[in-house]
Amino acid sequence: MTLKDDYLWDRSGRPEPGMEKLEQQLGKFRHTGRTPSFPEEEFEKLRRRRQWFRRFFAPWPRLALTSASVAVLVAGIYFFGFFHRPGAETAWAVTRLYGAPRVGAETVVKTARISVGQSLVTDARSRARIRIGDIGEVEIEPNSRVRLLEAGARKKGLALDRGVLHARISAPPWQFYVDTPSATAVDLGCEYTLTVDDSGAGFLRVTLGWVQFYAGERQALIPAGGVVKTRPGTGPGTPYFEDVSPQFQRAVEELDFGSGETASRNSALDVILREAREQDVLTLFPLLIHSPESERRRIYDRLAELIPPPAGVTREGVLRRDTSQINLWWENWGLGHPQK
Repeated sequence: MTLKDDYLWDRSGRPEPGMEKLEQQLGKFRHTGRTPSFPEEEFEKLRRRRQWFRRFFAPWPRLALTSASVAVLVAGIYFFGFFHRPGAETAWAVTRLYGAPRVGAETVVKTARISVGQSLVTDARSRARIRIGDIGEVEIEPNSRVRLLEAGARKKGLALDRGVLHARISAPPWQFYVDTPSATAVDLGCEYTLTVDDSGAGFLRVTLGWVQFYAGERQALIPAGGVVKTRPGTGPGTPYFEDVSPQFQRAVEELDFGSGETASRNSALDVILREAREQDVLTLFPLLIHSPESERRRIYDRLAELIPPPAGVTREGVLRRDTSQINLWWENWGLGHPQK
């Protein structure tokens, strides 16, 4: 028997047997206290949420909520609560994945603790996982060295001196960061991989959400599917989507870290403007900000072809780097904003 969605709200209709069994098992946790009173505006919020839920599921009647899907929902709520417990730890748990990782002078046999100021080091045959307080975890690949910088309730940070780090974080923006020799990666609720070589150069690949990568006034916002390179003394370069052509990638690197010769820059910019798709405004917007004025004119014209500027954005304003106009244009981009 199919469970009617109304049953979840007002218990009308007949539930399937699996739902009745689940209710019996969870019945001991039923709230028995007095029902709290809510202001009228709270009832209005609940009503709008119910309308949204019903509209979302209406087009797919065959995807009615079964006992299995309810179980998944319960598990998801438990998982979210597990990652968002209040409080902070002074040391984080380290789990050996294989090999012989070390925390300070201690070899991690199964588990250990890392405190602020300590380092976790993996050799060519070892990997480890660090639990980031109550907000997520990072996996440390072979030949890596990380240091715990902060473990506070509101701010948590690591330093990746060399190697590879995979981060999975579920937290409000700006609560977790990773320092590298050339830039800092700030989590905006995401998953990403960060690589640092022996020279201090880095490479960031985002697989979920957004990451802000910055050094001084130079910064890059990278969404899922995006990557960016960074170099000591320069900071993060220009982000681009990983599916662009090799020629596009080399052109971005030339503009960011190349010789600076006019002919080389013009040739690289030709490639980018010729191959840019609508989503590649991810690359064009930062170039618009960091490039010389002679290049900004060409970048503006190509951007205007891909995404016509909205009212309030003028060519003159953008060319003089009017921040309010550039931000307004950015908001008009269909990919949205990292914190929305």
